[in-house]
Amino acid sequence: MSNPVFFASPGTLDQQGPGSRFVLQGAEARHAVTVKRIAVGESVDIADGAGKRLTGTVAAVGQGELTVECSVLETEERPDLRLILVQALAKGDRDELAAETATELGIDAVIPWQSERSIVRWKGERAAKAHAKWQSVVTAAAKQARRAWIPEVRAAVDGAGLQAAVAAADLAIILHEDAVRPLRTVLETWRDGDGGTPGRGPREILLIVGPEGGISPREVTKLCSAGAVTALLGHHVLRSSTAGPAATVLASDILGRW
Repeated sequence: MSNPVFFASPGTLDQQGPGSRFVLQGAEARHAVTVKRIAVGESVDIADGAGKRLTGTVAAVGQGELTVECSVLETEERPDLRLILVQALAKGDRDELAAETATELGIDAVIPWQSERSIVRWKGERAAKAHAKWQSVVTAAAKQARRAWIPEVRAAVDGAGLQAAVAAADLAIILHEDAVRPLRTVLETWRDGDGGTPGRGPREILLIVGPEGGISPREVTKLCSAGAVTALLGHHVLRSSTAGPAATVLASDILGRW
């Protein structure tokens, strides 16, 4: 069974190495000690959420802290090809579920989208709280998946903001039930063309998912004018909480991330 993962702040693992001791403190340490009941002699991983992972043995357990003797310190590079989930705000926490599941499956970042048909609205103080909650959900999912990188929940966008993101992306795909080309075809065509050329540096693919009411025709037209393409995910119409994770799996397979 793989080691449990606990997160430290970015940069705190930089000076660690085999034989050194790292003291984890704060909420993560309390969770390790009081909830997970981690004991002396157990093997754990400490990640900084930005690619570094320390594997070691628990040397001491105290009130609100965990001391780990490092055996290995590794750095996991970010993939050059990055999958970004654009998730429309949806009722009933379906949007959070999508972000959570997609994180476990390997998504690299999440963009909350205030679409025309989104019933949920992020405004003022609620927007800040909702964004923080999404980041907390994504962080917990990254921990569950034993990831060294915590996906970033980027700032929420409206229609104009999403059009700008589409224009800046290397490929933007709208998952839409009325699309003609299957998602597999769109991804394979991009992979086999210039998109699959190695050594081009970081590239981003947006996977755009609408709310439970779907993406409006006007939004589709505007996004396609900005450079997006539509794609059919499968024979069935998936919920807003399911479409993004399903597309993440297919894209990861086709693009060689798995």
